[in-house]
Amino acid sequence: MDLFYNGNVFTGDSFVEAFVVDGNHFVATGRSEELLEKYSYATKHNLNNKFVCAGFNDSHMHVLNDGYSLETIQLAGHTSSLKEMKEYIAEEVKSRQIKDGQWIRARGWNHDFFTDVNRFPTRYDLDEISQTNPICIVRACGHACVVNSKALEMIGIDKNTKQVDGGRFDVDENGEPLGIFRENALDLVYAKLPQPTREDLKQMLILAMKQLNSFGVTSAQTDDFVVFHGLDYHEIIQAYEELKEEGRMTVRINQQNHFTNLKSLKEFVEEGHYTGLGDEFFRFSPLKMLGDGSLGARTAFMSAPYADDPSTCGIPVYSQETFDEMIGYAHNHNMQVAIHSIGDGILDRIMNAIEKAQNENPREDARHGIIHCQITRPDQLDRMAKLNLHCYAQTIFLDYDIKIVEDRVGKEKAASSYNFKTLMKKGVHVSNGSDCPVELPNVLGGMQCAITRSTLKEHIGPYLPEEAFTVKEAILSFTTEAARASFEEKIKGKIEKGMLADFVILDENLFEVDPYHINDVKILQTWMNGKQVY
Repeated sequence: MDLFYNGNVFTGDSFVEAFVVDGNHFVATGRSEELLEKYSYATKHNLNNKFVCAGFNDSHMHVLNDGYSLETIQLAGHTSSLKEMKEYIAEEVKSRQIKDGQWIRARGWNHDFFTDVNRFPTRYDLDEISQTNPICIVRACGHACVVNSKALEMIGIDKNTKQVDGGRFDVDENGEPLGIFRENALDLVYAKLPQPTREDLKQMLILAMKQLNSFGVTSAQTDDFVVFHGLDYHEIIQAYEELKEEGRMTVRINQQNHFTNLKSLKEFVEEGHYTGLGDEFFRFSPLKMLGDGSLGARTAFMSAPYADDPSTCGIPVYSQETFDEMIGYAHNHNMQVAIHSIGDGILDRIMNAIEKAQNENPREDARHGIIHCQITRPDQLDRMAKLNLHCYAQTIFLDYDIKIVEDRVGKEKAASSYNFKTLMKKGVHVSNGSDCPVELPNVLGGMQCAITRSTLKEHIGPYLPEEAFTVKEAILSFTTEAARASFEEKIKGKIEKGMLADFVILDENLFEVDPYHINDVKILQTWMNGKQVY
């Protein structure tokens, strides 16, 4: 039994000085003096007036993909120019002693930050790094990648290759591939990458969980099934199960089960899977689908052409008919759904399918949800509330998107986008996440963006300041609201008797620190299941 006292402990409802953990649950909260007397036999931990709250819960990210990405060349800090990016990749290839013929993999570039050119990299840029190694570099958003000529040769793509549904690869004026792949076309590349073993998967998951713990994260709702093209999702489930049996899980996992066709979804359901199946360490949650792309890559599907590129509305990954059959089947088989939607055009299709499913088979508290929910119209915000949908927001996206949203979609549509506070006022539950590895799983950064509606470093903004969260709302979005997203609000997300003993200790009080410095607050310790994991 452990007694933590002399702290500023935010329970989720109020403040207390102390709490007691017995095994993997909280058993008491209250004043330090009272608990020290009552539990005098407990192991005592003096919090020294530090701030404590429930462990953070990232309600949408990609744990396995994060671990996989952490093993690749990290480009996020080396994307100020195309020249810098190429030089850094070349340096890493040399220092890592990557042999001829081996894949060179990197992630994190963003062409919007390039100061020397205003375009995506192409095969020809990457050919300058190597013509003997296949190269694949993934954009920060994960919705586009670029490969070199050697990779194109291995993939078998040329000017005669047909485009794929729900995606595309870019070509030049002569029809020759430029090495740029978007949305479903990414599978053409990923199918040629080496497949991991189960032990590889476990090491990636451990690597990601350690990183999550360092950011105070004790629970993650994650989309893992489609990280590796052609890899049977049973292998991923088994990797988690083995880690659980070995006592090596330091993050509680809710799997957002990603399927791309009705046949595989039916097989999953017929095996006995449904939302809520599992235990406190690993359980299955909603059907996850990818509706469209990203705003940065202009692949998010809009109801009207992009303001800064009238030639495109983006890329819808699925038709209305496919959404209808997939969402309808999940709804009819006790599965929650959580669908990626960044553009307002795809949001219409998703809500059409959810409404159709509910009309044909009414279900109370299905908690179907929209992941990202970025570009929205006022009528769509009302419709989300009417359909009682959950919003899986990523307020950390404001750090980048503030700089581009008005240019991409125009002033009028930008004014009703990222309207998470408006959704809350309409009665919509809003949880928060990072979409890691699109962003770091930086909960405090996400909170700062939610509260200030400004960028983290330059403090550009505020963008729509009336949409700002209070400090309490920001914390709850990563705790109680995130737990509610997975139907777990009765077992975690608060520091109170009977709840799972997941909590984080910070060096400053989030309610008192300057909101523009929340991201500077340090995570001192992370505890999950009554054990210190960071």
